[in-house]
Amino acid sequence: MQKRQFYNNEELQFRDKQTDLLLNSPEYVLAYEDEKFLNSQEARAYRIQLEVVKPEIILKAQRIRSTVIVFGSARFLPGDVAQRMVEDAERQLISDPKNTALQAKLKTAQNHLKYSKYYGLAREFAQIVSQFNQNVVANNGYSGHDFVICTGGGPGIMEAANRGAHDVGGISVGLNIQLPFEQRPNPYISSQFCFQFHYFGIRKLHFMLRAKALVVFPGGFGTLDELFEGITLRQTHRMQQLPIILFGEEYWRNVVNFDYLVDAGAIQPEDLELFSFVETPRQAWEEIVAYHKIHNDPAFAGNV
Repeated sequence: MQKRQFYNNEELQFRDKQTDLLLNSPEYVLAYEDEKFLNSQEARAYRIQLEVVKPEIILKAQRIRSTVIVFGSARFLPGDVAQRMVEDAERQLISDPKNTALQAKLKTAQNHLKYSKYYGLAREFAQIVSQFNQNVVANNGYSGHDFVICTGGGPGIMEAANRGAHDVGGISVGLNIQLPFEQRPNPYISSQFCFQFHYFGIRKLHFMLRAKALVVFPGGFGTLDELFEGITLRQTHRMQQLPIILFGEEYWRNVVNFDYLVDAGAIQPEDLELFSFVETPRQAWEEIVAYHKIHNDPAFAGNV
């Protein structure tokens, strides 16, 4: 500061003004604090790396060693909520029975009620899996968690699975994604494992990295995407061995004609053995147990 006395006022004013401009210029911001730069097209590769690394560091630190992935529709509702929707639509229709909008509303509510059973099944399945996880930790003094419920973090079947884990005091993971609709963290995810992704591909990577089973409930385009990616990775031996289990055979055989794919020569007959159908949570869990006992998974030693 003592050197400033040797500059005249005009020089001092210039130096102070220029220094302020430089210190406040966007280019002077540290690269890792520069939001505009980090969100630029040129920095996409670094954003992708960060989405790989951040959840990995957290999951490793919390000793999440393996997961059970639950996929399914974001639109399915709990049974009691769907029942109230039906009752509300019926009450409105009584006063105006020819109203086509109300008729459509009732039909939608009835459809919600029909498929709400899968919400209940997903919740029950997650309870079974989460209880097993807690038993393994308690009985063996494991330093980590195996078979932790992991979902896409949103509503519907995802919420049901996270809720099932929450019901029994278990932990669960939610891998959320930025979407224009239907995506907001459900309240049953363990707060320390509630992640958000921008890139679908990196989210899918984290689904598969620790998976010991893929359990797929009825759903739409997103569920189909996740199901067929899992089947393809297994078919091409690009991921670890695991069971792929589909809840609701009638639903899936109506949605996808698997046998026609074989008849057309698009897949091999043995490819149909990459997945199986179940109707109950207990069936699904027994298939997972049988699969991993055959493959000598240490988590099942004396715990089933």
